[in-house]
Amino acid sequence: QLQLVESGGGLVQPGGSLRLSCSASGFTLTDYAIGWFRRAPEKEREPVACISRSGGWTSYADSVKGRFSISRDNAKNTVNLQMNGLKDEDTADYYCAAVRWPDRCDYGIDYWGKGTQVTVSS
Repeated sequence: QLQLVESGGGLVQPGGSLRLSCSASGFTLTDYAIGWFRRAPEKEREPVACISRSGGWTSYADSVKGRFSISRDNAKNTVNLQMNGLKDEDTADYYCAAVRWPDRCDYGIDYWGKGTQVTVSS
């Protein structure tokens, strides 16, 4: 069965950190660019970060630049999203997606995970 599974979400205070992981079963993540997206309550889904197949190129939404970092762990077939300096407005469900293109995440998504919830609150 081909699927993506996110983990690592939870409740954290403003200024805190979380690391989300996206793991795959049934396929290899290095065959895809991987994107992280989020949907906040009553808002549209938005892109957060993208990493190329090779891992040599990354991109971030302006709202998370300098605070979030996306990386690959090829030995574990996972892609991680390190989130530091979390703010209330980062509260959302976070999803990872496998994209058929080598170095973009804005279209061509083949697989979605079911998401993990991140709540930033004091």
